[in-house]
Amino acid sequence: MGSAVGAPKRRSENINLRVTRSQKTLIDRAANALGRSRSDFMLDAACRAAESTLLDQVYFRLNGADFKKFMDMLDNPPASNPGLARLMSTKSPWDK
Repeated sequence: MGSAVGAPKRRSENINLRVTRSQKTLIDRAANALGRSRSDFMLDAACRAAESTLLDQVYFRLNGADFKKFMDMLDNPPASNPGLARLMSTKSPWDK
């Protein structure tokens, strides 16, 4: 999957958006904070959101036995794992 980050490629397509004044101001402030143009900021943000959306759409197939094992793993708590316990007890950066 291509990304907006990396070697620059010639842009040959247009996407036009209608926004409110407050949305434009917000986007401009964020782009300026990163020292980027509005277009670069918006393209990068849109591509990251698109990639995330597509990665969330994973489909995989299992036969009956493997599906049962998969469901059993989901239905049962994980075995004792000190690393997992530490991770789950650590506050998220946005909660600090």
